[in-house]
Amino acid sequence: MIERYTRPKMGAIWQDENKYRIWLEIETLAVEAQAELGEVPLEAAQAVRRLGNFDVARVLEIEDTTKHDVIAFLTNVAEYVGEPSRYVHLGMTSSDVLDTCLAVQLKQAGELLLGELERLRDVLAKRAVEFKYTIMIGRSHGIHAEPITFGLKLALWYEETRRNIERMKRAIDVISYGQISGAVGTFEHLSPRVEEYVCQHLGLRADPVTTQVVQRDRHAEYMATLAVIASTLEQFATEIRHLQRTEVLEAEEYFSAGQKGSSAMPHKRNPIVSERICGLARVVRANSIAAMEGVALWHERDISHSSVERVICPDSTIALDYMLDKMSSMIEHLLVYPENMRKNLEITSGLHFSQTILLALAKKGLSREDAYSIVQRNAMEVWRTREQFPEVLKRDAELTAVLPPEEIDELCDLQKSIRNVDYIFQRCGL
Repeated sequence: MIERYTRPKMGAIWQDENKYRIWLEIETLAVEAQAELGEVPLEAAQAVRRLGNFDVARVLEIEDTTKHDVIAFLTNVAEYVGEPSRYVHLGMTSSDVLDTCLAVQLKQAGELLLGELERLRDVLAKRAVEFKYTIMIGRSHGIHAEPITFGLKLALWYEETRRNIERMKRAIDVISYGQISGAVGTFEHLSPRVEEYVCQHLGLRADPVTTQVVQRDRHAEYMATLAVIASTLEQFATEIRHLQRTEVLEAEEYFSAGQKGSSAMPHKRNPIVSERICGLARVVRANSIAAMEGVALWHERDISHSSVERVICPDSTIALDYMLDKMSSMIEHLLVYPENMRKNLEITSGLHFSQTILLALAKKGLSREDAYSIVQRNAMEVWRTREQFPEVLKRDAELTAVLPPEEIDELCDLQKSIRNVDYIFQRCGL
């Protein structure tokens, strides 16, 4: 496995140094495999392993002339290895190196993203438990609906993050396939055992069938997974942006000492991290579409996918790594205001109990249509007068004829609204 050098951080994965180091390992392993098969002198394989090296600047200098990156690299390696270099790249084509290398890079990137997802999961779990019973209003269409807790909101995010962890594991699995199968995937000039040897030592599996390239449905699935994760983060960030609005202010991004919110208005504390995450999510989603466009290639291969992948693979993995890191830090330090949650919940004077009263009337024998009509007319009165909903209900003779005032008070109990929180948390494993 390619652990002969330290696994790089996300940005370094896509730098030439890491790419060429993987290329060199692929070429060296291929020579070693052919030596084991008796097709290459053992001494030559040992020399390639001992002397093989490259210089990034020199490779780029040669490429200025050759206009071919793999040939430039092989030319530079030959300058280090000497005569045994004639066994390097024997029977192989450029895509054998490029696609197998890309698989390694995307696997490296995926493992880093998986670690960040696990960090986010743990942060969400901790804060979900912290605010498990912190009551707030739930909203649908942006309008007050019924009570929830802030812990439930975070538990929802925790569960979605767990699904994204499983998605990321599958994406890593589906992309971890390499190929050393020659110009059209037929192994005409080398044994399939070379491919198996190289892939095994790189921590990959040999793709069962290829053309000149690994088929791009694998890359499309990987990039689509990144897009789903980015969309999840956008969902979280959008909610935080709403909760931080001045009129709401139920939660807020941490504002550090010396931080400035606006060049013009000194009072401003803006949800800049959340907005940044929402913006970057658009980039990652757009890149996933570009990856899907790369699935359809001419015959056994064209290179219409190649230039796109050199942009979208680094951009999406680096962007998502950044987004996950920022989201974890933001949730960890999120300022939460339970008193504002309670104040906002009370804005509608108890209207969030409307369904509770509706169902109680239905259980008393009224038709749903009649019960709905009674509750709605009292709710409209509360919207108009801003009186407390239970008190308005108690003045309605038609309603109190079947639902006594003491039962109305009993039904309008916030704790009844959140009595199943423990059950939901248990189902989540929290």
